[in-house]
Amino acid sequence: MRLLRIGDEPSRIGADVSAALTSWGRGDGVVGGFALVGAQPPGCPGPVDAVVVLPRGVLVVAGVDLPDPAMRLDAPLAGAWKTDGWPLVRPGDDAATNPAAEAIEASTAIANLLQSNRAEPVPVGTVVAVGPYVEKVEQPTADLVRGVRILHPEPMTLLTATRELAVRERPCTVREAHVILAALAPDLRLPMDEELTAEGFPTASDMASASTTLIPRFRDADKPKRPAKPKSGGGIRWLPIAAVALIGVLLLTGIIVAVASAGGDPAPTPAPTRAGAKTSAPTSAPAKPARTDANAMPGLSDGDFVAKDTTQDADCAADTTGDMQAWLQQHGCDRLLRARYVVAVNGKQAAVLLAVLSFPDNATAASFKVVADTPGSGTVLDPAAQGKPWPQALKPSFDSAGYGSQANGTSVVIAQTTWVKTPPKPDDEALDALARRAAQLPPPQ
Repeated sequence: MRLLRIGDEPSRIGADVSAALTSWGRGDGVVGGFALVGAQPPGCPGPVDAVVVLPRGVLVVAGVDLPDPAMRLDAPLAGAWKTDGWPLVRPGDDAATNPAAEAIEASTAIANLLQSNRAEPVPVGTVVAVGPYVEKVEQPTADLVRGVRILHPEPMTLLTATRELAVRERPCTVREAHVILAALAPDLRLPMDEELTAEGFPTASDMASASTTLIPRFRDADKPKRPAKPKSGGGIRWLPIAAVALIGVLLLTGIIVAVASAGGDPAPTPAPTRAGAKTSAPTSAPAKPARTDANAMPGLSDGDFVAKDTTQDADCAADTTGDMQAWLQQHGCDRLLRARYVVAVNGKQAAVLLAVLSFPDNATAASFKVVADTPGSGTVLDPAAQGKPWPQALKPSFDSAGYGSQANGTSVVIAQTTWVKTPPKPDDEALDALARRAAQLPPPQ
């Protein structure tokens, strides 16, 4: 973590914020990234104590100076704060106050700034640093889900919040970091590429080489053998001649059958089928929404989900990120089953990551679904991020993926969708529609 001082911290507790960030040390051994101290990005209503640009997200740290130290701070985002049971008031003002509103306003302005500058989408979290000292901060669960942490900025406490809020699946590259930093501080001398790399921002070539390390290598003996080609110049190519002769025989046979059946009984009319049903299958057989074919890719029919593999784990929290992970660490989960599919949509190949989380009762499942459906609350990891690559060397990216979910009693189904060959764009309606449809698939076996 490198600190780039742009101005003075606007709050007294801001000095503790800078000290905590400095304690993490240079380089990416802890989290990496750059902290813009005392920055006021364009459009921000005022300076903030720090804007932390991390490889996997951006944190807006705003300081709030309390009148006195407190043992307990009740700090909802909606409603007045209380210190040790007493309403918090500003000096010279008898009305109770909520200092988090200014921090949320700053975070919203910075998120809009990054979007308007066409920066790569990254999660923007908010940290409200309170001091001079608070023993315990109470926040409603709904506020935690929104990506806001209110805390006294001790190094480990701030580090925990940073890891919970910076949850982008793929780290920002050096080029993407340049765009973010230039938007936040237009007058800042941008760090050199080597400095960014040292703080955990990979170069494009680094990411390309890293992704190939997960692709299994095949020996020549494992490759399918091709039929030997006839040597040119000497032999007669019998295969084309045989093919032409076979086509002629088939045509002649068809003509004879047609003439013979012209005067006989009419052929029976096939039974009508439902719209969308496959005529090649018996009409009495139920339609299968997903089929298992590890080698199928070219020529997929639209809407035909092809199952690639499944992964099962009892440690649900280890396979998730952000607030979703924090919730699962507290409440637990019986089982997480992840299945990966490919499917064709209007001629384009899409990848689907389906997660089924099982809970002991309906109420717990419903509570988790509220957390999962909240934007910015984290995600279920693709097993490829944990060292299990996709079959056939596919490398789909689930950043900005389409999202769909469904509660089925004691289980919650989460579907994420992305294009196989191109990164998804935010608010892709086709991917969102596909995710909603995938969430209705029968549970994978």
